[in-house]
Amino acid sequence: MSHDFDTQKDQTFANYAELSDANDLPDTADVDYFFLPAEDDADWRALADALSRDGYDCEFVEDDGAPYLVATLSDQAISAASIWMGEEVATRVALSHGFTPDGWGFEA
Repeated sequence: MSHDFDTQKDQTFANYAELSDANDLPDTADVDYFFLPAEDDADWRALADALSRDGYDCEFVEDDGAPYLVATLSDQAISAASIWMGEEVATRVALSHGFTPDGWGFEA
């Protein structure tokens, strides 16, 4: 099954619009992208290495037995388009390593 980037992009833009309507957002922030293993043999280290080469800082998190990877881009302009650009790049890398996207966030 192929990934639906159009739906993912639409969700990112809708989530951003909802967030910006309800909050004063910063001009820049560190943006976190979250990825879950989609396959039993998903290789965490290979994904982190690949994302690191693209400028993401990566951290493996094991939260109540549900592990995930956080890929962070520091000091990013905060807009729907800029968040989506980082998300699309990271998602393409993650999919090729057996992971699936699980959203994004930042601290204002």
